[in-house]
Amino acid sequence: MSPPIPRAGSCCFGNFHFQTLSPKNYSNVAKRKECLEISGKVPKLLLATSNEGKIWEYRVLLDGLGYQITTLPEAGIAKVVTESGNSYEENARLKAITYAKLSQLTSLADDSGLEVDALNGEPGVRSARFAGEAGTDADRVSLLLAKLNGVAWERRTASFKCVIAIATPEGQPEICYGECHGMIALKAKGENGFGYDPVFFLPELGKTMAELQLETKNEISHRARASHKARQVLQQLHM
Repeated sequence: MSPPIPRAGSCCFGNFHFQTLSPKNYSNVAKRKECLEISGKVPKLLLATSNEGKIWEYRVLLDGLGYQITTLPEAGIAKVVTESGNSYEENARLKAITYAKLSQLTSLADDSGLEVDALNGEPGVRSARFAGEAGTDADRVSLLLAKLNGVAWERRTASFKCVIAIATPEGQPEICYGECHGMIALKAKGENGFGYDPVFFLPELGKTMAELQLETKNEISHRARASHKARQVLQQLHM
């Protein structure tokens, strides 16, 4: 199934402005990409993650840039980089640099997490391991709700944060930041998305992140906001 083509115009949410491609511009980019593919000059971009949800979102968020997007399995890379850093940026940098050198490709890696104010910023950089190394999304959501049991609604404020690192085999990575603010719902709701999306409630929309259509999520999420800058970086790399 191919990712949807972004609609023309731009989308706004709070102070965030997300520019999309017009059908004409998309057609021009597609034609240029086709020409480059024929000549064998299409630059490759490695998505340095094994998270299928992230891979799907990035394929949409980075669509139309003229890159041939590839993944770790497609590049024949089995190495797992341990997220040993104390911050999202440290982990994103480590993964991007390591996989860029291994693959000899421009590589995009991210680290992201959920920070809940009532839990002093937890789970933070431990978001993916909040319920242990073998924990599932459902396990992590259940643990989070248990820790917030009895916490008043007004104290359930939280934010999703994302840091993207883009590295070439030769250079230091470019860093892109994005965040999205909301509340932790009293119970999980919604079937879309992944991770903590079912309990991340957006007051402005009256829905959890998991209740949003992918198109809407990809306009307002922390990953979408970081990707807006990442698109500019990638365009500059292969102009």
